[in-house]
Amino acid sequence: MAISDNCRQSLIPSFLYSTNTSPFGFDTSSINANHRHHHHVLRRSPSVSPSPLPSPSTNYLGVGDAGITSGRILIPAPKEKIEMHSPAFYAACTMGGILSCGLTHTAVTPLDLVKCNMQIDPVKYKSISFGFGILLKEQGIKGLSKGWVPTLLGYSAQGACKFGFYEFFKKYYSDLAGPEYALKNKTLIFLAGSASAEVIADVALCPMEAVKVRVQTQPGFARGLSDGLPKFLKADGFGGLFKGLVPLWGRQIPYTMMKFASFETIVELLYRHAIPTPKDKCSKSLQLAVSFAGGYIAGVFCAVVSHPADNLVSFLNNARGATVGDAVKKMGLLGLCTRGLPLRIVMIGTLTGAQWGIYDAFKVFVGLPTTGGGAPTPAPAKAGKSM
Repeated sequence: MAISDNCRQSLIPSFLYSTNTSPFGFDTSSINANHRHHHHVLRRSPSVSPSPLPSPSTNYLGVGDAGITSGRILIPAPKEKIEMHSPAFYAACTMGGILSCGLTHTAVTPLDLVKCNMQIDPVKYKSISFGFGILLKEQGIKGLSKGWVPTLLGYSAQGACKFGFYEFFKKYYSDLAGPEYALKNKTLIFLAGSASAEVIADVALCPMEAVKVRVQTQPGFARGLSDGLPKFLKADGFGGLFKGLVPLWGRQIPYTMMKFASFETIVELLYRHAIPTPKDKCSKSLQLAVSFAGGYIAGVFCAVVSHPADNLVSFLNNARGATVGDAVKKMGLLGLCTRGLPLRIVMIGTLTGAQWGIYDAFKVFVGLPTTGGGAPTPAPAKAGKSM
């Protein structure tokens, strides 16, 4: 039974396959050898002519000739992993961003709940431990998860745009700058790419962030998103969902610029000075450990830079009709910069480290390299054309 070459293409994602080495570094050559040995000893149906033995790079689902042979199915492994900067690459980065931001922010909902209440009512919520005690007494264990649904949806949307568009804009600006300038000014590329991505990401986050803060900081307002969103729309209208967008940009754009640029720089420094082995020779587990460490350090810087705007966002979303001037007058400049900061440093440091760890783990899972440790990759100059 003849099978055309077009029918031999695998429909299974490439990360499920490998040649001799899987994306996680496991050697699969012995597995392929066993398949080849098994291929020798199997008796074939007399109606099917034997075919050449498969190459060492071929992997199987079942055993037999390419295509369908005597009830056995062979699916050749794709010859290439996900191509860098292809649509599949950006789709993978987008999915990684959804997982990294959505899961981590949802996991720290209790900390975020205490932080927001400390920012809104510091007299009642005097400290982290005191704040947890009050919430447990008034709302019980279940109350510590208040607002988790808008948190999950909002930060998943933000993460998709943040990481997906960052990779896009980093490549786009590198191409505009050219190889030489991109290499010499890579930090500017990181800053510009992350800022551009965050402008888009915050538009996706803002509605859910507004509902989340209202649910978490106004007792009796709503149990969660299902009843909180209709109440919010009735009270403030659709435009109220985006009332905090400018302060959100003020918080998130500096945060994200610091998050990406400092992470890329820290990871490069770690590979250059702290790890004697070149990145491409390091194990995947070591690379992911570097991603987490770089992310945690970057997160501390992020928390300090973005904290004043974080206080503003919480104040504006909690108080109907409030302005930035009202927030400054009530909290003072020192309060804007320091109120709730220790908790936010712990939260954002852990959060950012975990985000980079999850994001790069997903990239490794689909066969992509981890982030950082090199310069941006502008498109090479085409032969016969000037830059």
